[in-house]
Amino acid sequence: MRGTRNGSALKSRHRGTFLSAIALACAAALGLSSGLVGCKTSDNNSTDGKSAVKKDANDMTKTGIAKADWGKTTDGQAVELYTLTNAKGAQVKITTYGGTITEILVPDRKGRLENVVLGFASLEPYFTKSSYFGAITGRVANRIAGGKFSLDGADYTLAINNGPNSLHGGKVGFDKRVWKATTKDIPDGVQLSLHYVSKDGEEGYPGNLDTTVAYSWTNANELKIDYKATTDKPTIVNLTNHSYFNLAGEGNGTIHDQVLTLNAANYTPTDETLIPTGKIDPVAGTPLDFTKPKAIGARIDQFGALDGYDHNFVVDGKPGTLRPAAKVTDPKSGRVMEVTTTEPGVQLYTSNHMKGDVSGTSGKPYVKHAAFCLETQHYPDSVNKKEFPTVVLRPGETFKSTTVYKFSTEK
Repeated sequence: MRGTRNGSALKSRHRGTFLSAIALACAAALGLSSGLVGCKTSDNNSTDGKSAVKKDANDMTKTGIAKADWGKTTDGQAVELYTLTNAKGAQVKITTYGGTITEILVPDRKGRLENVVLGFASLEPYFTKSSYFGAITGRVANRIAGGKFSLDGADYTLAINNGPNSLHGGKVGFDKRVWKATTKDIPDGVQLSLHYVSKDGEEGYPGNLDTTVAYSWTNANELKIDYKATTDKPTIVNLTNHSYFNLAGEGNGTIHDQVLTLNAANYTPTDETLIPTGKIDPVAGTPLDFTKPKAIGARIDQFGALDGYDHNFVVDGKPGTLRPAAKVTDPKSGRVMEVTTTEPGVQLYTSNHMKGDVSGTSGKPYVKHAAFCLETQHYPDSVNKKEFPTVVLRPGETFKSTTVYKFSTEK
């Protein structure tokens, strides 16, 4: 089902009825019946769930959070879509299905807003066509070798959903769950908090995992994601967001010319199924060296069957401290995205398997290398690699992680 909006166009034979309809629409737009935080934004939530892809930031100055019904899951759970608008008129749209970021509208160097993440204009395509577009991935993001791990002498078996391995939490991971939302104003913007309790045994993982993911959209065009989780049994957790970015605009060709810098002198080499060997090797002298700015497409054809980047990089600096991980610039639009994180690693993925058979929000097909992902995370298969930073969480402990995506422009 597509998103709806209060105050749809009404027809009337009489002027009085028409004016009444307009009054009702205005009341809805001011949030009198929709539980908004702050003021409702302009017309970016249309009746068919599609967004105006390009807008001038000067036309969108009302801040706040708008909520809309966004259909139901196949088992009848209601899903909501939230639109976060900051003081500059830039927007982030997030649905309670998977905690998924469906759109990020930020300005180019001329001030024109455009959506820079891949996604869909309605709920249903996320059930069958999404490659984790914009979703919270967990309980354990990335791969676990053979879908097996041991913890405190107990063996656990997970769903195999990626070759011989388990990927992104299993067949029904956090990306396919409906989260409970709360909203609030914060000093420098607005915030949407999403909450979900993963039950003991869900997808084979032990313990009840109580998880909160808070999305803060600041007036400086920063999307700050704070992850928090607790458990009642020893378990494992590795949470990230799986947004696919194209700074030239969603659906606007490939990301080959966009320039990437990674604050990562090392990476974790893998076997043919993308499971780390346990070693940490330098990127120097390899196509993985982005320690200085380099076009993403300059060496993207040097990985054989992998057909692009799908590698975990070791972020320089001390894990647990918020530090630079990546910077991407788009020469055409002037857009810049900087990523800071407390996580030890970041996975660069360049949408290698897209074939142009899926179209997104703008209706444009997603071709190979249509976007890049920068998934801040613990390293893949960390539970089976004692030399890697641990993903084990025990009762009485709190998993905390922060990642910030900051958008700006350059001339």
